[in-house]
Amino acid sequence: MASTQVKSVLLDTEEQLLIDLEASKTLPLWKQMARLNPPAPSPTTVPNVWKYSTIRPNLERAGNLVPESQAERRVLMLTNPARDAPFTTDTLYAGLQLVMPNETARAHRHTAFAMRFIIEGQGGFTAVHGRRITMQRGDVILTPTWNYHDHGKDGSGPMVWLDGLDLPNFRHFPVHFVEHFDQPRYPAENVDSATSPLVFPWVTMKAQLDGVAGDWATKRYLKENGREVSRVLGGCAERISASKASPPRRETTSAVYHVIIGKGRSTIGDKEYIWEQGDTFCVPAWYRYQHFADADEPVYLYRFDDTPMIDALGFYRSDDMDVESLVDE
Repeated sequence: MASTQVKSVLLDTEEQLLIDLEASKTLPLWKQMARLNPPAPSPTTVPNVWKYSTIRPNLERAGNLVPESQAERRVLMLTNPARDAPFTTDTLYAGLQLVMPNETARAHRHTAFAMRFIIEGQGGFTAVHGRRITMQRGDVILTPTWNYHDHGKDGSGPMVWLDGLDLPNFRHFPVHFVEHFDQPRYPAENVDSATSPLVFPWVTMKAQLDGVAGDWATKRYLKENGREVSRVLGGCAERISASKASPPRRETTSAVYHVIIGKGRSTIGDKEYIWEQGDTFCVPAWYRYQHFADADEPVYLYRFDDTPMIDALGFYRSDDMDVESLVDE
C-alpha cells in the first residue's frame, strides 16, 4: 500500500492539478497574475472618432422610418470598436438622440445619471421632475438619478443632442432599472434655463472660457456649491486658440469629447485622430493625449468624464503625479 501511495505522488503533475482545480471551481492565481495585476492601467476600449457627417443622415433616416410609437428613445449609440454596447469607454456611455417635431419621448426615470449636450435644433425641451427647460445649442442639461423626465419638440426640424450616462458601470453593479410614468409627460412647469441648477447655458460657459488668458482654458461644470454635478459623472468645456494645443495629459480617468466649434486633431496614444464641428471622440483611461486646433479659428470642446467616481474611489492618478503622495499611511 505504501509503495502505491509513493508512486501516485511521483506521478502527480501540474497539468493534473489544473484539471482538479477546475473541477472544484477554483483557479490558480499564478496563471493569471499578469492579467489581474498589470504593470499599468489596462482599459479594454480604444480611442475612436464618430463623424457627425456620417451619423447625421442615418439619424435623420431613423426619424423618418421609425415612428414615435416604436421609438421611446430614438438613439444611435456610440459603441466602442473594441466592445459592445453600452461601452463608449469602459465606464462611459454616449449616444446621439433625436426628437422630431411634435413628438414626445415618454416620461420615465432610472438609476443612471445623465448629462445631455445640445447639438442642434430649435424648439426642443426636456422636463425633469416637474421642471420644463428649453434646449439651446451648446447647453448642458442634467438628468439626476431617479428623476422623471421626458423630451419634446415644437416647431419644425429635428432636435439632436449627445447623451452621456454611466451605464457601463451597471455591468458590474446590477442595480440599474427603469420605471415608466403612466402618462407620456410628467406634469411640469416652465423654468428659466438661465437660472435652473439643471442647466449650464453655453453662452455663460463660453464667456468664462474666453475670460481666461492664454492659449488653452478649461472650466468644469460644477454645482453652485462648487461640487461636481454627480458622484459618478462630471464634465468640462475647453478652449484652444487657433494653431495652438492643449497640454499633453495621461490620466486614469476616461472621457468623451464633442467638438462644439472648430476643427483640429488629437494625438491619443501613438495615433492621430482628425475631427471637426459635430464630431465626437473618446479617450480611454491612461492613453496619453493632446488636442491641436487648426489655424482657421479657436476650438471649443465639450467633455464628460468619470472623474468624480475615479477620484472618490481613490483611483485617480496622472502621469506627472508623485506616486508617493498616494501612499495611505
